[in-house]
Amino acid sequence: MNKSLRNWFILIFIYCTFFVWYTDLGGKLDSDEIATYLVKMQDNREAVGFSSPAEKEKAKEQGAIIEEFMREDSGRQFFVVNNIDMSENPQDVEGAKPGEDADQLMGRYMEHMYAELFKRASHPVFLGSAVSTAIDIVGIENAESWDSAALMRYKSRRAFMEIVSNPKMLGKHEFKIAALNKTIAYPVETVVYLSDPRLLLGLILIIIGLIIQLRIKK
Repeated sequence: MNKSLRNWFILIFIYCTFFVWYTDLGGKLDSDEIATYLVKMQDNREAVGFSSPAEKEKAKEQGAIIEEFMREDSGRQFFVVNNIDMSENPQDVEGAKPGEDADQLMGRYMEHMYAELFKRASHPVFLGSAVSTAIDIVGIENAESWDSAALMRYKSRRAFMEIVSNPKMLGKHEFKIAALNKTIAYPVETVVYLSDPRLLLGLILIIIGLIIQLRIKK
């Protein structure tokens, strides 16, 4: 194998390794997987318990949404759009120091989330602070003021369920709840996504390969 082919082989190997890690090749969630995740979610809800019938009803509604989300799986990556309004005076939460502000509480929540996200090739795409109140609002009350927005990438719905059904996350969600005044989060699948790391890495490796090949020829 000549030097040029060897270099291209190395670059292709790097790309394939990243692609396999970054892409869920398992296809859509099957019925057995869905049933398993539903059981895990139910076990987690029972372990936490509910302080009121309203909370129990809300958990039931969220469970139904999650089940539908799994059954409509496309097998593709998806993103969660988050609009965030932080609480100015969050209540004290068990496991946190008294008087911690919203940023500190959210930090406690995310320090557990980041490890679970990154091991499954899921990560923030962007985080940004609001620079004005809402410019346009239609059909939504109390949506004028937001502090920040975030876009989170998930490798697949399978990866998402592995995170949210993990018993290690029990109790951590309370930090997030206390830190927020209000939030909206909903999943989307892309039609156009030109900043996909798989595309960017492929272009970068091709450029590197061509530069190396030119230097070899010299």
